Amino acid sequence: MEDQRGYDREEIFSKKVKAGKRTYFFDIKSTRANDYYLTITESKRKPNGDSFTYEKHKIFLYKEDFLKFVEALNESVDHVKTELLPDYDFEQFSNDDNESEYNKELRWE
Repeated sequence: MEDQRGYDREEIFSKKVKAGKRTYFFDIKSTRANDYYLTITESKRKPNGDSFTYEKHKIFLYKEDFLKFVEALNESVDHVKTELLPDYDFEQFSNDDNESEYNKELRWE
């Protein structure tokens, strides 16, 4: 894979999370010095005439920040779940991908 500066970056691992009109990509890549970093990309589909375009936002996360990032993310999500929306059922979306695939198969065309 090639980044915007023309450097080749080997993709080591990739995880895709579909979330409505957005898709999140978690990609582990290697540097020229054989070090690793994580890119988190949000891709949002937008209508563009008869087709679609994708707006992308990317975060680069380096190994020395992994622990701090995960702790802050978990603390933020826990705050929303326990303090701001304690009665909200977050589990209702856990099977969203499976249901959308199932619904696609059942669609009449």
